[in-house]
This record gives sequence, structure tokens and C-alpha cells, in this order.
Amino acid sequence: MIKSYKMNLLICALLLVATSAVFRQVSQCGFVFDDYIYIVENIHIQSGLTLKGMIWAFTTRYADLWNPLVWISFMIDHRLYGMNAGGYHITNLVFHLLTTLLLFWIFQRMTGAVWKSAFVAAFFALHPLHVESVAWVAERKDTLSAFFWVMTLCLYVLYTEKKSVQRYLPVLFAFILALLSKPMVITLPVMMILLDYWPLGRFRAGTDTRRLIRWQLKEKLPFLVLSLVLVMVTFYAPGEQDSFSRPIPLGARLANAPVALVMYLAKTFWPQKMAIFYPFVEHLPIWKVAGATLLIVMITVFVILMAKRLPPLFTGWMWFLITIAPVSGIIQISLTAPYAMADRYHYLPSIGVGLMLTWGVPLFIKNKTAGIKILSSTAILVLITLAAISWKQCGYWKNPFTLFEHALRVTENNHMAHHHIGFAFLSAGDNEKAMIHLDKAIQLNPHDFVSYCNRGNALINIRKHPEAIKDYQQAITINPRYAPAYINRGNAYNELGQYDLAIQDFNRAILLKPEYYEIYNNRGTVFSKLNQHQKAIDDFSQAIRLNQSYATAYSNRGTMYMRSGQYALALQDFNDAIEHKVDYADAYHNRALVYLNIGDIKSCCRDAQKACELGNCTVLQAAVSRGLCN
Repeated sequence: MIKSYKMNLLICALLLVATSAVFRQVSQCGFVFDDYIYIVENIHIQSGLTLKGMIWAFTTRYADLWNPLVWISFMIDHRLYGMNAGGYHITNLVFHLLTTLLLFWIFQRMTGAVWKSAFVAAFFALHPLHVESVAWVAERKDTLSAFFWVMTLCLYVLYTEKKSVQRYLPVLFAFILALLSKPMVITLPVMMILLDYWPLGRFRAGTDTRRLIRWQLKEKLPFLVLSLVLVMVTFYAPGEQDSFSRPIPLGARLANAPVALVMYLAKTFWPQKMAIFYPFVEHLPIWKVAGATLLIVMITVFVILMAKRLPPLFTGWMWFLITIAPVSGIIQISLTAPYAMADRYHYLPSIGVGLMLTWGVPLFIKNKTAGIKILSSTAILVLITLAAISWKQCGYWKNPFTLFEHALRVTENNHMAHHHIGFAFLSAGDNEKAMIHLDKAIQLNPHDFVSYCNRGNALINIRKHPEAIKDYQQAITINPRYAPAYINRGNAYNELGQYDLAIQDFNRAILLKPEYYEIYNNRGTVFSKLNQHQKAIDDFSQAIRLNQSYATAYSNRGTMYMRSGQYALALQDFNDAIEHKVDYADAYHNRALVYLNIGDIKSCCRDAQKACELGNCTVLQAAVSRGLCN
């Protein structure tokens, strides 16, 4: 018993060390793609873990999904790491490690096969297709839900060993946590039934079918009801309307599903050309669809016919097929980026393939003694190969440039890769390269209104406002509900002095996204130029109510108070602006002006000097010329 305990500890240590070594690069990776929407631009996350934030997490459909535990985990991360992306990546890795250990424990507990269970866990931990789930912060959905998924099954195994309410309730609670992490876990009750068949062996020979069905329904009904509730929340609650494309026809989605399933299998055994985004092809060759469908049907029929003789193959294949079905593409989960498949969707289904390999392959080897040596050597070689490929794949997640340049190399006609590299160049200030990639994205997908909007931003940066306005208009024509296009066009009109048009666009944007605090600040800026002081103050105040750390709105409102001679209110706003943004030159500049107006020369000179250090020397130069400051 002691020897077995030490062996299990050694295996756990090896799993931890090997997985950590392969994935340790992720701590050096930055934010990419949806990370900006989930974290960088999300004021709820940046407010930290608060009661208001938790209420938001449970009531929002932000980013088109209901996953409150993910938002709460990000709030905790922000409290720990601020905006250091490496910390968020480490949290993902920790959940991946914990899930790996739980996988080893559960299969060792159910089967008693230590080394086979270790291989299943290692296969899951080191597979290159799982790099996306670990190295992409926004895929906390995967790592968090997988942890609670496997934890639920662990508790379920303990319940089956000694059935009681005290053991049943923790299973239900863990399942609820999994549901709060990602909708994909709705298939978990079916996995329990599969494990009942093998390896738990709870389906006794000769059991009456009706009795068997009643027993399973009675035991699994609460889980099935909770899954149904989540389906209703996910698919019927209103979500975001900002999408890159039109809905894909059902026929195209049905054709893609079997091809995608076969591609998942192919990449399981030969992981290559992995990308963050695989473009959806609406018109697949008939032979490819028919061939993929035939292969899946043949495998399914075989494992069903051989279920009694080869139960591990049946459980493993059905695990893979059932868990991947919700994300096979038949139901179009995302309008934001229609994709043919995604590496992250392989995360939990891969466990089924691992079961088939680990328990299925030895069944076909007659010479057990020689077979153990061959299989052991092969298993080690496979795991080393997977680890090496995963290490290399992790390197591509360093930043958006390396990630999407790799996607362009391994895929064809990838408009999303061009779009995001274009956005990365735009963020870096390289407008010329940004427009090259955004042009290509639009060429490949004329419905990509976000690329039109971003290209408009690049044109604004090079002072081509009329051309930019045309791009914003095209984005609005494609998707009249896309608020950022109205906001950016409003900003363009503002810079051109066409204030009425700017206000009209900001009004439309507010109707679409009343929670966007920047819109109120932008509209307030226009009102200030029109000398409509109270309207400007009202808008800046609304922006502050929506984001209480929004330094720009404090500074702008302070300026309006200063213009109207309300110096005490102006000082308070400039103080708040500086508190939230310590290097805010304009706020120091404006506060210096207030001090000058109220006769506090010492404070005026101090703030004027600070503003000059930050790049705005106007007040200091004026004060020095009047002999007020040394």
C-alpha cells in the first residue's frame, strides 16, 4: 500500500514537472485577440472583485456567453496581477495542471491501472492542440470548466463507491460550478452514464431495461435539468450583436461538421498546422463530406457492435463524439468569427481518444510480455514528441504578430489573421502595414465591417478624414448595429468641425451601447465646443458614473467647471483625474490654471512644473514670463 502511494506521488510529480516545463513559456506571453475585450477593455474586471462586479458577472451576456465564474476568476487575477498578462497565463496553467492530476486520480481509482491512467493524464496535459486553451487567457473557459468537469467526475466516482445524499450533493455542486464556467459541459451527465458502463461496471448483466432507465433517470435527472436550463440561458438570452459576418447556412454547417470531426482526429494523431483560426469553407467537396461521414459512421457502428467485448473503445469513442458534438459547428455558436473548427474544442474530447488508445491498443496485442515493452517505449516516445511540439506551439502565442503570422503560414485565405495583424499594426502606430492587412481582410471577407472600421481608424491617423468616413459608412451599411463605427465617425466629424453630424452619430451609438462611457465623454467634448456647458457637464458626469476611474472625463468636466468659474469643483475633478492617472499632463496644466485664478501661486508653480516635465510647458512659460515662478 505504501509502495503504491509513493508510486502515485512520483507520477503526480512527473506530470507536474513535465507539463510545467512545456508550458512555462506562457508566463512571458501577452494579451491577444479576445483578451482585450475580456480584460484590457473591461472596466468590470479592472474594478476587481467587488459585490457590484459579482452581480455583473452573474447577470451579463458580455462577449456573447454566460460564464460568471470566468469573470470572477479574472477579477481575482486583476487583484493579484493588475494588467500583467503573465499572471493570467499562470492561472490558466495552474488549472490545467490540477485537471491533469485529477484525471490521473480518477482513472487510477476506477481501473487500478496506474501507468495507463498516467498515460491518459499525460496525453491530455502535453497534447499540442491544448496549447490554445492554456496559452490564451480568454480561454479560461476551457481550463476552469475542465477542472470542475473532472472534479465532478471524481466526486461522482466516490459517490458510486458508497451512495449517500452526503456524497451526492457535492457532485451536484461541482457540476453547477462547471456549468457556471462554460456551456460545453452540458454533456457531463452523459459522461457519467458512460463511466457507469465502463470502467465502473454499474450496468449489471440481465438488468431489466425499464428498471435500468428508471435508475439512471432518477440519479441523473437533476444534472439533466440543470443542463437544459443552461441551454436556455445560453441560446435564448439576448447577447452581443457585433458580428463579423452573416449567419452561415445550415446546409454548410451540416457539411462542415463531419469534416471537422475527422480533422480533429487527424490532428490528434498528427498535430501540425495548428492555428488560432481556421476559416470556414461554405462549399466543401461532396467527396470530402461523404468520406468523413462514412468514416465516423463506420467507427461508431464498430464500437457499438463491440461494446460488450471492447468496452473501453465504446466509452472512449462515445466520450469523444458526445463532448465535441455541441461545438461541431452545426449550431453556430459565434457570429463574431465563423470558423471551421478550433483547437480549444479538442480539450475535453481528447480524453476519450486517450482512453481508446490506452485501453484499446493493448487488446489487439497477443504477446503480452513483448507488448508491454513495445507499448511502454512507444508511449514514452509519443509523449516526448507531443511535448516538443507543444513547446514550439507555445512560442507562437508570445504576441499578436507571432500568433497571426503563424496562422497565415499554416492556413489559406485567412481573413481573421489578416484582420488581427492589421489591428496589431494599427495599435503599434504602423498605419501603412495595418492598411495592407486590413485591405486583404476586406478582400477575403467583404462582410468584415470591423476591418472597415479599423481601416477607417488608420486613415484618421494619417489625416484622411473623408476616406475614413466612407469606411465607417460601409461598416454601418453592413451592420447598422455596430456602435464603434458610429463613435469613430462621430469623432471624425468632430475633428472636421461638423458638430451636428458628430452629435447625431454619438446619439445613435448611445442608443446601441448605453454602457459605453467613452461615447458620453466624446459627445460632451462636442457640447463644450458649442459652449453648451451644462450638456457637456452632464455627459462627462454620466461617463464618470459608468467608469469611476475614467481620468479623461474628470479632467474634461473640471475644465468646464473652470470655464464657468466653479473653481472648487474644478479642483476636485483635476485631483480625481490625477489620482487615477498620475502622469496626466493636461490635468496638471489645468489645475495650475485654477490655482493661478484663485491666487495660489505656489501650487500653480508646482503643478506648472509637473505639467512641463510631462510635456506641457504652456502655463509654466506664461508664469515665468510674468515673474510668478522661478
